[in-house]
Amino acid sequence: MKERVLTELDRIQREFDVRVLLAVESGSRAWGFASPDSDYDVRFVYAHRPDWYLSVFEQRDVIEEMLPGDLDVSGWELRKTLRLFSKCNLALNEWLGSPIVYSEVTKFRSELASLIPSYFNPIAAIHHYRSMAETALRDNFVDGHIRIKKLFYVLRPLLACRWIERTQTQPPTEFGRLTSQDWVTKEEKDWIADTLKMKVTAAEAERIPLESSRSESITAELERYKSAADFVQMSPRSKVLDLDALLRKWISKILFERPNL
Repeated sequence: MKERVLTELDRIQREFDVRVLLAVESGSRAWGFASPDSDYDVRFVYAHRPDWYLSVFEQRDVIEEMLPGDLDVSGWELRKTLRLFSKCNLALNEWLGSPIVYSEVTKFRSELASLIPSYFNPIAAIHHYRSMAETALRDNFVDGHIRIKKLFYVLRPLLACRWIERTQTQPPTEFGRLTSQDWVTKEEKDWIADTLKMKVTAAEAERIPLESSRSESITAELERYKSAADFVQMSPRSKVLDLDALLRKWISKILFERPNL
């Protein structure tokens, strides 16, 4: 699949006359709990030639393609990426932490990822992840059962909230790092491990029982996170205000390194 992804990215570069700066896997495969029938969700950041940025009118700043073989490919233009980054876009932050990297221009990911602490908003992040978990639980927990895929769409953001509460930092992309922390009890770790073994061999639509005591505990914890502002302190941060310089640097850099895109 990596070979096919690289072939498609090369085609996109030629077809759209852009340079891909970073391409990673996102979703369940990056999180570490893919099912046998999970899609491949490739996300990338790209830049245009310098003249593209001198247009009077705004132009399309995304590239999206759903390809055969469950291959979902979607990219954001660099300026759009940096705008979203400045607003603590958590999906983008997770891309930067993905353990599955298909392609990257040297130092682009590390340079942008190093700026996450300057823009990370722990209160907004807790509310984002809490909302994700609540929605997944509300829409999929019926008659004491839940789709096994959706259970992990509850657990991952729930544990992300715990991470933020205790560290006030961006949670890791990998689910395994979220579950390995001291604030996850041994009983929870054992239950999650057993459920994960089921998921890696089960179809995504398979439903499993969820005990009422556990669903009630999850609901109560999510309810507590609604008051994140009461227990998460916004540390004074000296924001890095040179994203314009970063934009110019990478547009110039890719042109210099590869004049014929």
